[in-house]
Amino acid sequence: MKNSILFKSLVVLTVFTAFVACQQEKKKVINFPTTDLTAENFVPKPLKIIPTNSAFGLDKNTIIYTSQNATGFPEVGEFLSEKIKWQTDLDLAVNSSTNTSAERIIFINQSDSTAFSSKEGYDLHITQDSIILNAKTAEGAFRGVQTIRQIIPETSNDTLSENKMWLIPTGKIIDNPNFEYRGSMLDVARHFFSVEDVKKYIDILAYYKINILHLHLADDQGWRIEIKSWPKLTEIGGSSEVGGGPGGFYTQEEYKDIVAYAAKHYITIVPEIDMPGHTNAASVSYPILNGNGKTPKIYTGTEVGFSTFDTRKDTVYAFIDDVVREITAITPGPYFHAGGDESHVTKKKDFVHFVSKVDKIVKKYGKKMIGWDEIVHADIDTSAIAQFWANEENAKLAVEKGLKIILSPGKKAYLDMQYDTLSKYGLHWAGYIPVDTGYIWTPERYVKGINKENILGVEAPLWSETISNMEELEYLAFPRMIGYSELSWSVEENRNWENYKVRLGNQAPYLDKMNVKYYPSELIDWKKSKYTYKTIDKD
Repeated sequence: MKNSILFKSLVVLTVFTAFVACQQEKKKVINFPTTDLTAENFVPKPLKIIPTNSAFGLDKNTIIYTSQNATGFPEVGEFLSEKIKWQTDLDLAVNSSTNTSAERIIFINQSDSTAFSSKEGYDLHITQDSIILNAKTAEGAFRGVQTIRQIIPETSNDTLSENKMWLIPTGKIIDNPNFEYRGSMLDVARHFFSVEDVKKYIDILAYYKINILHLHLADDQGWRIEIKSWPKLTEIGGSSEVGGGPGGFYTQEEYKDIVAYAAKHYITIVPEIDMPGHTNAASVSYPILNGNGKTPKIYTGTEVGFSTFDTRKDTVYAFIDDVVREITAITPGPYFHAGGDESHVTKKKDFVHFVSKVDKIVKKYGKKMIGWDEIVHADIDTSAIAQFWANEENAKLAVEKGLKIILSPGKKAYLDMQYDTLSKYGLHWAGYIPVDTGYIWTPERYVKGINKENILGVEAPLWSETISNMEELEYLAFPRMIGYSELSWSVEENRNWENYKVRLGNQAPYLDKMNVKYYPSELIDWKKSKYTYKTIDKD
C-alpha cells in the first residue's frame, strides 16, 4: 500500500513539475484584462490579500492535482471539482496522469510550513497559469477551496479565447481564522427538520467557513434522537412539536449520516440534550424522570421553565449515562452540550448538584461539556465551556473559574429574533436584530473583562418556535448567519460594515443558485443574478 501511494505521489509530482516547466517556456498568448483581487466579494474576509492585477483563466483545459499521500487532500480536490462543475459546468479531472491538453493547473498542496499557525490556515498563490493552494491539513485546504469558489465569476468571459473562461484575479491570499469555534445552532426540538434540510444548511455554512453545527436535540416539545436503551423517548417524546405537528426524530443511522456529511465539510456536530429544565418530552416518555411534582403531558406550547428532572434520583443519572454514552459513541467531535438554561423550577442547590454530576458523566465518555451560562454556578471542571447568551455576570464568573466562553448574546447573535416589526417570523424578547445590528459588534470586547484569549468562539443560535420548514429557517438565518461567519473568522481590523454590506449584496447569485429564501433586507443592495428563485418578501 505504501509503495502504491508513493508511486502515485511521484506521478503527480512529475506531471506537476513538467507542467510548470512547460508553462514557463510558453509565451503568453492571451492578454488578460486587469483584475483586482482585493475587489472580490470574499465572506469572510481573508487575513491578507496581495493583488498582482492579472487573471487566471479557468476553462475546460484546467486540471486539478493534489498531494496524494496526504490524508484528505485528494478528497478535497474531488470536492472542488464537483463544485466547479456545479458553478460552471466544467468537468475538471483530478489527479489525472493522462491529461496532456491541460493549459492551467490548480494544485492543492500539503505544506509543512511553520507559517500556518492553525490547522485551518492556508495560502493561495494565483498566477495566469496556476492556482496553488498550500495548507498543513486537509481542513485548511478545504477552507481555502471555499475561497477559490468565491472568486469564480457567475458567468464566463468567452471573448478572449476559443473556450469559455471564468477569469479569476491573480495575487496571493494568506488566511487564518480569528476564532477556533465558529458555529450555528439549529433547534430541531421545537420543530423537527429532516436530514436533507440539515444537509442543505451544512452546505451553506461550509461555504462561509463555519466549522460547528450545534443541534438542539431535546426540549419540552420533542425528543429528536433515537436512544436504543430508552426507546419510548422517540416513540412518545418524538411524536410532538410546537403547534401540534407530527414531530419526528433521527434514527441513530440517520444521525450518523448527518455527522458524516458534516465531517465531509469539516463541520463538527455538537449534540445537545438540554437538562435539567426543558425536559418535558423526556419525562412524558418516562415519568420516573420527572421532578416538578406534576403528571407529565405532551406539550406543544412555547412557554419555558416549568419542567425539571428529579435531580436526587439515581435512575435519572443512569438515564443520563445511557443517553450520553449512546450519543457520544456516534459523535466523533470533542463536545457534548448539556443545556442547563432556564431551569426555573429546579432549586438552586439541586441544579448545582445536577450539573456537577452531569459534567462528570460527560468527561467519563471523553467529551468536554458545553452548557448555557447558568452552569457556571456548579462545581465543574475547567475543561467545561460556558455559552454566554443572557447573563454577563455568569460569563465573567466563568472566566474567573478558568472556563472558556462561547459568545451567543441574545441581543446580537440570536437568529430567531425578528429583523424588524414587519418580519414574518421570529420573536423579539431580546430586541429586533436587523442585518447591520447583527454585524456591528466586536466579540473580542463585547463583555467588559472578557478578552480574546478567554473566548473559544462565536455561535449564532436559531430557535424554532416560529418556524416549521426550510424556507422559514432560511429567512431567519440568512443573510445574518453570513455576517456571523465574518465576525468569527476575520480579524477585527478587517471587519467594516460599509465594506461588508457591499460584499454581502454580491452573495445573491450564490444564495439564489442554492435556492435560499433569504430575507431581502433593504439595507443591502442585492446583486441581480441569472437565477430566478424568489425570496420571501418582507411585507
